[in-house]
Amino acid sequence: MQFLILGLLMLAPMSLYDLHKQFQAGPSLFYSASFGSLQRALRQLVESGLVIAEDDPDTARRRKVHSVTAEGLSAWRSWMREPLSGANADTAMLAKVYLLGLLPAGSERDEALAVLRASAEAALRELQDLARGLDAQRIPEQYAEVFRYQRATLDYGLRSNELVLTWLRELG
Repeated sequence: MQFLILGLLMLAPMSLYDLHKQFQAGPSLFYSASFGSLQRALRQLVESGLVIAEDDPDTARRRKVHSVTAEGLSAWRSWMREPLSGANADTAMLAKVYLLGLLPAGSERDEALAVLRASAEAALRELQDLARGLDAQRIPEQYAEVFRYQRATLDYGLRSNELVLTWLRELG
């Protein structure tokens, strides 16, 4: 979530309330974030020096406005070029695509997109290998119906990954 926040703050400095509204207007389609989780993430970003929080002089309620530091921008750019991994790879991919337009057009954006495609290709190959291994096994008759539905979930994963890869190729 922290890198998604950094990307949103690159659009404009925002208060916690503004950031929450931004999440509801877009990233909430693929990432769920409560007001409290955004507050914690912002606090951590400030503590790590990736974001600064300043009093908004236009408000009497001591509202804080958050901005990305040079270190935050550098960390965000590095994250955009990191391969996807782990249980939340799909969410990270969507976050990176959502923020891709913040990278300068050309080599930096192309590199980030190439990393996303390579990650999607690797995930698809892994599922294809798994499918070949499962399909080569002889399934006892009493488990055939169970296996049919288990294999269907793998088929879903294969189709989803093929769609993601096609989508990423169409992006650039």
